[in-house]
Amino acid sequence: MSDADASLQAARDQIGRATGEKTLRPSIAGFFDETTNTVSYVIHDPETCEAAIIDSVLDYEAAAGRTSHGSAERIIDYVTSNNLQVTWLIETHAHADHISAAPYLQDKLGGKLAIGKDIVRVQDVFGKLFNAGTDFERDGSQFDKLFSDGETFSLGKIEGIALHVPGHTPADMAFIIGDAAFVGDTIFMPDFGTARADFPGGDARELFQSIRRLLSLPDDTRLFLCHDYKAPGRDEYAWETTVGQQRRENVHVKDGVTEDEFVEMRTTRDKTLAMPELIMPSVQVNIRGGRLPEPEDNGVSYIKIPVNAV
Repeated sequence: MSDADASLQAARDQIGRATGEKTLRPSIAGFFDETTNTVSYVIHDPETCEAAIIDSVLDYEAAAGRTSHGSAERIIDYVTSNNLQVTWLIETHAHADHISAAPYLQDKLGGKLAIGKDIVRVQDVFGKLFNAGTDFERDGSQFDKLFSDGETFSLGKIEGIALHVPGHTPADMAFIIGDAAFVGDTIFMPDFGTARADFPGGDARELFQSIRRLLSLPDDTRLFLCHDYKAPGRDEYAWETTVGQQRRENVHVKDGVTEDEFVEMRTTRDKTLAMPELIMPSVQVNIRGGRLPEPEDNGVSYIKIPVNAV
């Protein structure tokens, strides 16, 4: 059995244990930010109250270059009102559509900031694009923990495991906590399909393989998504589905769709998509663990916009 298959089997086994024992299943709260169509999550062990925050959002007004903390404060209010102890602040990848609020939340609530170990590849690519210079470390040291494929962790008494699911970006990870998988941008609701794969380091073929890997988990595995855009004909935002539903219904990658068919569809579709509105500030900050670039000699941080470079 390959290492990748061993990691997947470990995830299956964990989900099986959680499915069979209620105390091994987490409590989950989703917080939807309509401005960026992002869902952030607070996951906790009801017995110990240990909690993780996944894919938080820092409010950012691009026209004014101004940040605020309304979205983060909603999470803080939830954590404090439920007497939770934050042990993990997890990023599924370096987002291109919103800025992470992880450092702000870490300052207020504690916890270790974590991401997949291949963030170093993203840092290298975008460090060059933004001409970040030698003072920008490209070793992931901006984070407290870099997860490898198959690496386990815990949330109180609840088991967790990380699976590497590249394709959207090289660093995408799915974090499975108990019986619930937090899959980032890898896949969307079945009626909307899948994530783009045309960012630097993205790869449609890798994305297909990563999705099929996730869809090899038990059918009743709960999948929690990072975004929703309300597919045509649907009036409500939604961000929870299951492996079985995705295998039956996903418009891009349901059972029966071949890898070559997916790659052709995804590549053709991606050519029609505009860059996310906040890609330049988001990536520039998120490769730094959600921290703004170092202030210049006037005490002000600046977001760079490379001209004719993308």
